[in-house]
Amino acid sequence: MACGRVPLSGLAPHCLWLLGLILLMDVSARPANHSSARERAGSKDERELLPPDHLNGVKLEMDGHLNKDFHQEVFLGKDMDGFEEDAEPRRSRRKLMVLFSKVDVNTDRRISAKEMQRWIMEKTAEHFQEAVEESKVHFRAVDPDGDGTSVRFLPSQAACLRTSQARAGVLGPHGDPLSAQEVLENLKDRWYQADSPPSDLLLTEDEFLSFLHPEHSRGMLKFMVKEIVRDLDQDGDKQLSLPEFISLPVGTVENQQGQDIDDSWVRDRKKEFEELIDANHDGIVTMAELEDYMDPMNEYNALNEAKQMIAIADENQNQHLEPEEVLKYSEFFTGSKLMDYARNVHEEF
Repeated sequence: MACGRVPLSGLAPHCLWLLGLILLMDVSARPANHSSARERAGSKDERELLPPDHLNGVKLEMDGHLNKDFHQEVFLGKDMDGFEEDAEPRRSRRKLMVLFSKVDVNTDRRISAKEMQRWIMEKTAEHFQEAVEESKVHFRAVDPDGDGTSVRFLPSQAACLRTSQARAGVLGPHGDPLSAQEVLENLKDRWYQADSPPSDLLLTEDEFLSFLHPEHSRGMLKFMVKEIVRDLDQDGDKQLSLPEFISLPVGTVENQQGQDIDDSWVRDRKKEFEELIDANHDGIVTMAELEDYMDPMNEYNALNEAKQMIAIADENQNQHLEPEEVLKYSEFFTGSKLMDYARNVHEEF
């Protein structure tokens, strides 16, 4: 991108436009693998301006961290806010049992892996539709001429750099501070990848959706995978070994709580690597395997996730979920722990 001169009369709106875009794309890294929806929550307006480092219904964040809320997202769909910690327990239990009945298509009071797979795909589609609607709002917000057809990346690198100085100094995936230039280059790379051939540096509304939500485009999903592998790959072979995938982010463990967090990081990522990502179990994750794993509309993955979710709560080992089990493990499915599950299951059904 050429660093050309920008007329003073046009600099302010350009900079405001880029600032809005950077707010959408906020590149600040989250604490390693331990942020949840409630920890991310601010005001409603703040959440709407947060960048899609976190993508609902996608297994990994843009920075390569595991999506801690994934199971809740694919079980609750767009009803993610329906089970707040301060909600009335009886109402929450009843709501959870209503969800159970919807998943239980054949009404045998048990949820099979196939029923859960169908439900996961349906809830993922809800997140997809939410992303489309939100992207339309953001597209209109950054469309400089308001014609609703396309948006252009700010043509002056110098103006971009000045505007993005506020974003400089945030940490990259390895704990190193990102300069304003790196912030800009990351933004440009993603923009160019979303610009379908023939490239004109203008993004249509659909291309802008792919820019914000790479899970909506096969090409952008591939780009996202390459970015994650690049950040985690320590030996440059463009694939990931288990030690590379579970390696801890830069940081010093200062107390027992920190040590417990690090132990959890390693344990969770090792389990995910061995059981779900490494499809042929050869100890190496290729870009193709990681892409399949991250594709939210992959039905085979949805079935594997369904089996894993059932196994978490399947205390009687019958490969199905029953109402008592779902209530007992409500924190896993909803993020809220609902007490007195055994006594209350009969009240709610």
